[in-house]
Amino acid sequence: MNKIRIFIVSQQFLFRQGIEHSLSSMEDIEISGATEVNDQVLSAIDTLPPDVALVDIDGSSDDSLTLAHKIKQRSPNIGLIVLASNPNDTQLFRVLKAQAAAYLSKEITADQLVDTVRQVARGEHPINESLTTRPKVAEQVLHQFQELSWRSEAEAFISPLTPREMEILNYIAQGYFNKEIAIKLGISEQTIKNHVTSILRKLNANARTEAVVVAIKQGLISLD
Repeated sequence: MNKIRIFIVSQQFLFRQGIEHSLSSMEDIEISGATEVNDQVLSAIDTLPPDVALVDIDGSSDDSLTLAHKIKQRSPNIGLIVLASNPNDTQLFRVLKAQAAAYLSKEITADQLVDTVRQVARGEHPINESLTTRPKVAEQVLHQFQELSWRSEAEAFISPLTPREMEILNYIAQGYFNKEIAIKLGISEQTIKNHVTSILRKLNANARTEAVVVAIKQGLISLD
């Protein structure tokens, strides 16, 4: 069985130790590294790339979020989970910019964390629920996206989405995973993955969450 490799980053030693203890007890998970925020993190990840990086942003949110963003820039295939003591809407926007797949409160249980790690390792994005179940958050995120120059290229599409891509995009916005969409549409999971790749390219998005945000902004889908 291929184990899910996890890299943990936190300024709090006891928190790192607790996470490491909880995750390493799972048969399908192994810890590839655990450290505080420092200049060696990226080198360590380059040496032994994990499947999932857990980044605790308490204590140094700016440095931690910058590091999280750099991790995704250097290794886009790494699933990013951001943890915070007091998740809030403003922070959520910055976490979305860092292309995190999940944004969790540190009050979650060990079982919830393990479940999220497995979801993210499968390529799923639980953070999408923040947009589909919290309209006020989505409104704020969309407003801020509109004001940022880095998102200005999303004003125009490279090419229109096909009816099938629109169907899949709506399922993604509702929080469905590739496997679930494949079952609903009666087609293979690989075909769904191919469509998702096309959707991201056409919307000029780097991740599923960004695709949902851009699609809402452009009026292709709604939160209703």
